[in-house]
Amino acid sequence: MPVNRVRPVISGVRPQVDCGRRPAKAAVGDTVVVEADAFTDGHDLITCDLRYRQDGEHRWAATRMEPMENDRWRAAFAVETIGQYRFVVQAKIDRFMTWRRDLRARVDAGQDVGVELRVGAELIDAGSRRAQSTEHRLLTLAAADLWSASGGLESTVSDEAAEWAGVATLGELIFSDRLAGLMYRCCDPDQSMTSEVFTVVADRAKARFSTWYEMFPRSASPDPTRHGTFADVRARLPYVAHMGFDVLYLPPIHPIGWTGRKGCDGATRAAKGDPGSPWAIGSSEGGHRSIHPELGSLEDFKELVTAAAARGIDVAIDLAFQASPDHPWVTQHPEWFRHRPDGSIRYAENPPKRYEDIYPLDFDTPDWQSLWAELLEVVRFWVNQGVKVFRVDNPHTKPLAFWEWMIRQVRAENPEVIFLSEAFTRPKVMQQLAKVGFTQSYTYFAWRVSKWELETYMTELTQTDMAEYFRPNFWPNTPDILTETLQTGGRAAFLCRLVLAATLSASYGIYGPAFELQEHQPRLSGSEEYLHSEKYEVRSWDLTRLDSLSEFIARLNRIRQDHAALQFNDALRFHHVDNDQIMAYSKSRQGPGDAGAGRDVIVVIVSLDLAQAQSGWVDLDLDLLGVDAERPYVMHDLLTGARYQWQGRHNFVMLQPSGLAAHLFSLEQGEAALAGAAA
Repeated sequence: MPVNRVRPVISGVRPQVDCGRRPAKAAVGDTVVVEADAFTDGHDLITCDLRYRQDGEHRWAATRMEPMENDRWRAAFAVETIGQYRFVVQAKIDRFMTWRRDLRARVDAGQDVGVELRVGAELIDAGSRRAQSTEHRLLTLAAADLWSASGGLESTVSDEAAEWAGVATLGELIFSDRLAGLMYRCCDPDQSMTSEVFTVVADRAKARFSTWYEMFPRSASPDPTRHGTFADVRARLPYVAHMGFDVLYLPPIHPIGWTGRKGCDGATRAAKGDPGSPWAIGSSEGGHRSIHPELGSLEDFKELVTAAAARGIDVAIDLAFQASPDHPWVTQHPEWFRHRPDGSIRYAENPPKRYEDIYPLDFDTPDWQSLWAELLEVVRFWVNQGVKVFRVDNPHTKPLAFWEWMIRQVRAENPEVIFLSEAFTRPKVMQQLAKVGFTQSYTYFAWRVSKWELETYMTELTQTDMAEYFRPNFWPNTPDILTETLQTGGRAAFLCRLVLAATLSASYGIYGPAFELQEHQPRLSGSEEYLHSEKYEVRSWDLTRLDSLSEFIARLNRIRQDHAALQFNDALRFHHVDNDQIMAYSKSRQGPGDAGAGRDVIVVIVSLDLAQAQSGWVDLDLDLLGVDAERPYVMHDLLTGARYQWQGRHNFVMLQPSGLAAHLFSLEQGEAALAGAAA
């Protein structure tokens, strides 16, 4: 009966998703931190290696893992290009280091170690037989010195050994880093254990850090009497770029159906001239691969994509896999839709809501393979037009297996494509969508308003295993979501929610111009629907209004671009404030160079009270932030330019909602920072 006699044990490897069945996520510029539990029976020492490679590479790179507490080990590797990376953890029993540890204890106890030196000689000699030519000779010399030692650890070593190890005595040779390094590379492979292979998929950097702006092209016209076009959107690009957005998201740009068309504010009957909902896709003018004629032509759209790319902006479009009753699919493929007993096609419902202008697709159709293939071709079509970012409407209403298949197919051909999941549904379903391949995900941020809710939710997103696969994208508003906070909180609410979204999450977005112009009137009391919603009518926006938040948004987004700490979520930590209406949190990032050099430390302090002034004492974890608690430091408010000199961990703040009830501090320490504060 075969018996596994390998002694090391490896478990608890991170990052991993679903026990390694699916890849963890990373992005170019990330450092993937790998941890594992590794140990063995008895008292032998072990060493651990992290081995990794990118798909397409034949050789595995290796780096030593460092021991932490309780048999936990850690190492990291850098992600430099898009693709899939594989890694394993390898644990080895290190007989040489075990012997060396015990030898030190024997010497310190005054015991005779003559026999133990011969044991060491045997170990080194065995290592030499596993070594390459140069290392073989060096280890042979070391073993000979141990065999011939007559004066114990004080014995002199051969001239050649003294030269390569830089030592004079046998004791110095045994405990030298040079000999330890040689023996590390020559460990007995029969005494090693290698974990299963785990994967990490690396996206482009925009998957981790992005700033989204949503707008309806049909409302982009400067003439309130004219339907907007792609040319109007192109003319709006300087405005979007000035505010610092790098993704311009357009709701569906396809022909809109006539049957069951919705009127203003979602009325079940459309009046003459009502444009209908863009999500009612398809008419005699085409379907998902066609452009709404009033927006322009396909060439106009491609010109917009090109012009946006020249400014560093990706144009994202909506993937809404549904059809109006007038969509060509309805007549060409009626089997792709669900039918009632009377033969009519069932329109979309979310009782008691009814959407007579939309037919949902039936993914249980016997012709599912043709349906899947057509939907994949829709995505491929738009990728070929230059679209590399998709916001996916209600993905939780389609099979998870479909998304896993489709995203895998698309990314195999175009790994730079990003998919944002717009799923406001049960937590486990949202998480599974991320696991099967969605690059980013909408969240519950819009409805998390109290300090406890925000801190608990952010801890879950950034400090649990969700961080390995779920990338949050925070939206304070969308065309479907006008929260009670924004309805009733005034300008202070918009500023507060904007600062929270932009600093808690590396990716965030707003639906504009409704956000910067502080649109806050609901259609009905208790509803989150906008009055005069753009979903059902063309709006005209005055972007020059003096109360616009556009300049504040631009300043905030420049800060995000300038500070690497705000471009990651992994270092988010909350700090205590003795007031439940004030939140304090930090993000930090170590730049290149020695410890402490180039460290970017951001501290955000926000009042959640939209009506009254609030004050409190903030306790910063200065050790976490790398700050010398014995020296003063400067809190430089990047939003206002003000500088404050703080001392120690315990400092006082006061925030007024009548102005800006938030500080976005860059924490600076040193003579130059203090001089700047004094000036």
